[in-house]
Amino acid sequence: MPPAPLFALPGHAASVARIEAALKESVHTPDPYLQDIASHLIVAGGKRLRPVLTVVAAQVVGEADDELREKAVQGGISCELVQTGSLYHDDVMDEAHTRRGVDTVNAKWGNLQAILAGDFLLARASGIAASLGTEVAGLLARTIGRLCEGQIEELRHTYNAARPEASYLSSISGKTASLFATAARIGGLVAELDRSLIDALTDYGEAFGMVFQIVDDVLDVTATDKQLGKPAGHDMVEGVYTLPVLRTLQAGGVAAVELLSLLGRPLDAVEQDKALGIVRSNGGIDAAITVAREWADRAEAACHLLPASAATEAMRIAPSALLATL
Repeated sequence: MPPAPLFALPGHAASVARIEAALKESVHTPDPYLQDIASHLIVAGGKRLRPVLTVVAAQVVGEADDELREKAVQGGISCELVQTGSLYHDDVMDEAHTRRGVDTVNAKWGNLQAILAGDFLLARASGIAASLGTEVAGLLARTIGRLCEGQIEELRHTYNAARPEASYLSSISGKTASLFATAARIGGLVAELDRSLIDALTDYGEAFGMVFQIVDDVLDVTATDKQLGKPAGHDMVEGVYTLPVLRTLQAGGVAAVELLSLLGRPLDAVEQDKALGIVRSNGGIDAAITVAREWADRAEAACHLLPASAATEAMRIAPSALLATL
């Protein structure tokens, strides 16, 4: 579940409705085949946290008028389109079959179509960002680069049971947190806030994104397939060793030895269940949650640099709401 505080501001239901409508408008194309593919995961739903964060960030000095709210919506959906496009590409690399409770694009239409549709979404995102000015356009371009860097960092340690924790943190900073940081920064830019406030919003978005990804990685080893809308434990099967796994290994002892004997190669169903059981019962999850709380504290500290407002308060408590989903 998304953190409710970000969705609870006055007039925010209208903003969320506008985000959904704008997302669908953004992928409209005369080619119905391409439109079906490009809109597949958008129609399937999603938390919409990035565009919602942009709209909230734009209101830290007071409620937005219609013009500012629309700019924030457009900036936010540019981030959401980048996120969705990256999911199309991720699912090809992972050979994934389900996402958000539906077939992935690659499973339904094929890898080539998924790659091209992902590129199409990135192109649409870039066009929207350019309409908001050169600074927003440049920011989004750099963020797409950071997403690629984070993904490469993850790939270079695939099936590496000795993966350093610093590698994991660097990867999720690029793959996930950078886009949250950009979403929040765009909110400050379109609202034409002072640079110190824009920087504080950026720091908040980065820290919030770190909390979000660590929580997501914990859920990957604790939740069910139905709760996730995709297979549970998929990261370990694919050789992506996230913080709960790394912390279990770091703790040492019999559990670490048993887990290490399973890692470094693809897992069958029996091995997957055994590995999940080890991680679930030997402190790795609690240790990962502790790290997430440290990032939540950083997000709250960034809020102390922002004006007191309903939007700032919603942002302050949102990381704790994420942690409460565990």
